[in-house]
Amino acid sequence: MPQFPSPPIVPAKIAEWFDVLKNYEQYINENTILIGHSLGGIFALRILEKLEHPIKAAFFAGTPVGVQPIANYDRDSNFSGFIFDWEAIKKKAQHFDVFQSDNDPYVGLENGEEPSKNLGVELSFIPNAGHFNKRAGYLKFEKLRDKVLKILEK
Repeated sequence: MPQFPSPPIVPAKIAEWFDVLKNYEQYINENTILIGHSLGGIFALRILEKLEHPIKAAFFAGTPVGVQPIANYDRDSNFSGFIFDWEAIKKKAQHFDVFQSDNDPYVGLENGEEPSKNLGVELSFIPNAGHFNKRAGYLKFEKLRDKVLKILEK
């Protein structure tokens, strides 16, 4: 798993994330499954916009896509902007899934509803999961694991 520069110690710059990704581009193919959490979800969307070929699947959890409330709206907006080419993105994966919680302190529920609508998938709503991280006490993500395993079985 690539290690990307991440806030709050280092303000995120999407160009730096793409620089890190260059070391892994040869591994992105039709069997690739992208999983993006928080800013990683925005980055996964940007990867999909740029890909020349489709991948197997893309999963997004707690991804801020520009719908307020977002706790770090200005920082996240500066990361890559909030305008996405949803039509291009939809053509770049065989399967999508979007996870969002109702008590995420950083990213409001509407940020899960928006990509779900644009990708034509049902929102995978996870109650009381916070930001899907250790701080929220969310240490196991069984629903994501199960969905990934199901795709791998195909």
